Amino acid sequence: MNMSEKCKQHVDSCRFCWMCHHICPVGNATGHERSTPRARALGISMVNRGAIDLSEIMDNVYECAGCGACVDVCVTGWDPVMFAKETRLQAALEGKLPEYINALVDNCLDKGNAYAATALCDKLTAAIEKHSAKTDTLLFLGVDARYKVCKQAVKAIEVLEKAGVEFTVLADEPASGAQLDYLIGAADETKQQMSAAAAVLNGFKTVVMYDPQDATAIKRTYKEYGIDVTASAVTYTSFVAGLLKDGKLEAKRSDKDVVFQDPFQLARDLEETDEAREIVMSYAVLGEMLLNRNETVWAGNLLMAEYMPEVIKKVAARRIFNATSINAKTIVTASVSEYAALKSVEQSDVEILSLEDLILG
Repeated sequence: MNMSEKCKQHVDSCRFCWMCHHICPVGNATGHERSTPRARALGISMVNRGAIDLSEIMDNVYECAGCGACVDVCVTGWDPVMFAKETRLQAALEGKLPEYINALVDNCLDKGNAYAATALCDKLTAAIEKHSAKTDTLLFLGVDARYKVCKQAVKAIEVLEKAGVEFTVLADEPASGAQLDYLIGAADETKQQMSAAAAVLNGFKTVVMYDPQDATAIKRTYKEYGIDVTASAVTYTSFVAGLLKDGKLEAKRSDKDVVFQDPFQLARDLEETDEAREIVMSYAVLGEMLLNRNETVWAGNLLMAEYMPEVIKKVAARRIFNATSINAKTIVTASVSEYAALKSVEQSDVEILSLEDLILG
């Protein structure tokens, strides 16, 4: 396999190391050794040595969520996420992607989202129409909110309305490229989709990114791929925290006890952990999950649920169990995708709320 020397070094260093064995959310959910970063490294090293074909390990490579928990706990600085992404890119170049991944990639290229969705729900369509006029500020909702959790997209709009913000929402919002980046990494198609999105974003002074996965793509990955964003790109959490600080949102604090689920994109990728807590503490009594901030445990997402739905439910159920272990009754999320994953678990012990649910009451 045509892999960079840097990735080969990381693979060979990780293949017999168990340092992050305990922290992989997918490995913990499946209980399978093959689901761990170490096993992925071992499989990739066997491909590099000609022992097996690349196609034989790709199901395993797509079990990596890219959450970076393994990277966070590695005291020697190795990066299993990096070599998982590079392996996906190589499989795409060699035509060795699993068919279920090819289908998702084709959907991203043809429809702009992995779900092949084209229609928005009626409430979201109406909410977007109210903010179709061009302003200096763009609210970028992202494909998960627009097509999978439209009620939360509507609530995200309502929060900014409540604060009296003048903003634009695009009916034909471009894909950020975050889904393609997960599926095939730094392919030309990914960069082209990101460049097209950047051209739209640069027509605004400020872009508020509702979905943390889009925030990581726009604030970090675009720079890595040499894509320039001239607009001021801010996360939804930091923007709303600013509205509270400036008195544009009036919060009434209740005695409701909640814990906050840090999205890894905010906590680890962007090192943003305080802003969401400032919001939560304005409306409720904040407790902390076991493993929080940069040590957060991923609670699942919508994209991986397309091809491994039962595993994603187990991932989410384990995070709910973390909450019940400390007698928490309410989890508040800042990720629409984790919100959907947590809500997919049939249980009555823990209430799942978004930041918008908390703000709007």
